Amino acid sequence: MTDQDLWRLSATETATATRAGDITAEAVTDASLARMDAVNPALNAVVESLADEARARARALDRARAKGQEAGPLHGVPVTIKINVDQKGHATSNGVVALKDLIAPDDAPIVRNLQDAGAVVIGRTNTPEFSFRADTDNPLFGRTRNPWGDHVSPGGSSGGAGAAVMAGIGALAHGNDIGGSLRFPAAANGAVTVKPGLGRVPAWNPSQNGTERGMLAQAMSVQGLIVRAAEDLHLSMPAAIAPDIRDPFHVPLPWHGAAIDGPIRVGFTKETGGFDLDPEVSEALDTARDALRDAGYVVEEITPPDLHDTAMTGYRALLGEVRALMGPDIRATGSPTINAIFSEYFDQFQPFEGVELLRAMAQRSHYARQWAELQETWPLVVTPFLPHPFFAPDRDTQGADGVRDVLGAALWSYAMNFMGLPAGSVPTQLVEFPKGPQPINVQIVGRRWREDLVVDACAAIEARVGRMCERLWPRMG
Repeated sequence: MTDQDLWRLSATETATATRAGDITAEAVTDASLARMDAVNPALNAVVESLADEARARARALDRARAKGQEAGPLHGVPVTIKINVDQKGHATSNGVVALKDLIAPDDAPIVRNLQDAGAVVIGRTNTPEFSFRADTDNPLFGRTRNPWGDHVSPGGSSGGAGAAVMAGIGALAHGNDIGGSLRFPAAANGAVTVKPGLGRVPAWNPSQNGTERGMLAQAMSVQGLIVRAAEDLHLSMPAAIAPDIRDPFHVPLPWHGAAIDGPIRVGFTKETGGFDLDPEVSEALDTARDALRDAGYVVEEITPPDLHDTAMTGYRALLGEVRALMGPDIRATGSPTINAIFSEYFDQFQPFEGVELLRAMAQRSHYARQWAELQETWPLVVTPFLPHPFFAPDRDTQGADGVRDVLGAALWSYAMNFMGLPAGSVPTQLVEFPKGPQPINVQIVGRRWREDLVVDACAAIEARVGRMCERLWPRMG
């Protein structure tokens, strides 16, 4: 492998080589920045290059290692950060023109933790306005494109992160997820992720300046990583979950939980909450089931509890909070496009208000209890993510049908956020549609606090179907 090809390495391969001294952090950083220069103009995934900072940090890491200082677990690993999270000295714009000069006074916990572990931040990635679409476009930076082609959205709201990591711009991509914003981009781009459970990764933005998010936003939104190789989550997430006192509700549990005796039982469902299941998605689920059985898991068909009610209660409650707390800002500073999308959200998912909102928030425990009981028997559950292949760009701007395809059908997505359960996304199929190739991911739901089990299952599937990036890069050139 030439120095120019170092961008192809996974985070695990990179860290192994840099920690051993086989390659330098500077060489890896230079290769990743060169890859960014080559492919990002066509993708618009990274909207702020941090090339100078990244090179300076990589050289400092190399000097420290040469002096005998212990290298961190992510030593020299290139990572991107989403623009809705604070990174000291850079704007936390959240895709909103009015916030383009909101300069962060300090690093958010996720940024600090990754850098403390030795990662090198090479750029900041795009998001839709207010990070509240499953597609990625905004008036400040424009549209992000999917490296598989313009026929498919890059997903959102961490669309820049998903497109970047799959295109080879950094081995790790930070993102976050309040209703699917890690898993939508993973599914769109054929990447791997795990949405952590509630309280798993410390979260806070110093630029909030004392203004806290709503209680449901705090309960449903999580920070995480999108990767090309499942093993990279085992490498990087222990660093991401390091405690930070600024998040008083962080749960400081170790990444790896206790071993489960005997083969792990996996629940399997094709339930879609009333939407038609596309044959290609059905086949993707079958591929995941067969791969897990081949790997020694016991996979059994189950009937999940109250999918539709769980999801709709959660989303209507969240939108009730959003309309009350964010509504004036969205109306005042959002584009006509985002305001039209929110109007459709509010029509299709009528926000709870007042006593209804309080009852919906209380009902969250009922749904979570049902799943806790289910997962006593089946610690993992394989589900669809979307009932159909990923949608085209701007589908959510096409009225009621568009929003229904994008969010209305994503019951399995925001149900997991409402209950605070970990949920992974892993590709199992690449389908050659007439309009172009598309990966199809499935979702794996884990017991509370057992993200490690989810990642193990993703790795088992990946070992049998291969990494999707290896099929993407030859097409990109």
